[in-house]
Formats: sequence, C-alpha cells, structure tokens
Amino acid sequence: MPPVSPRPRQHILDNLETVYREAYELAKTAKDERRMADLDAAYQREQLLLEVLLDIRDGIQQSQPKRDPSGNPIAALDTIRRLTRLR
Repeated sequence: MPPVSPRPRQHILDNLETVYREAYELAKTAKDERRMADLDAAYQREQLLLEVLLDIRDGIQQSQPKRDPSGNPIAALDTIRRLTRLR
C-alpha cells in the first residue's frame, strides 16, 4: 500500500477558518455578541494548537528516512525501532 500524502498545512488551516467563520456569521446574524467573542477566542486558541500539531507532523516527516521501495524487512524493523523510541 503506497504511503498517504498528508493534506497541505494551508488547506487544514483554511478548513478551520471556514468552520469558525460560518459559526461567527450565524452569531453575528443573531446579534449574539457574547457568542461572537467566544468564537473569536476559540478560533485563535484552536489555530495555535493546530499549528503546533502541524509543526510536530512536519518535524516527524522530516526526521524519517526515505522509505526503501524494495521492501527491505531490516529497514522496516529499523524504522519501527526508531519510532518506538520517540514514545
């Protein structure tokens, strides 16, 4: 099975913004200023957390060696050993 390519960082961040923007617009239409303020704070918090997670994902991907397409079992065992050390 070929490796799955992760979604681009900007695509993920744009999805987060879309979800919050829709909720914010609903609160704005209802003139619910408290909800608007809560959504604004939640968006900023979620965006920061998501960026940290994406940084971790990118760091893990960069630290992993390129996969051996020949299916070398020794290389696979070595990769598993390295990954279990991260925990």
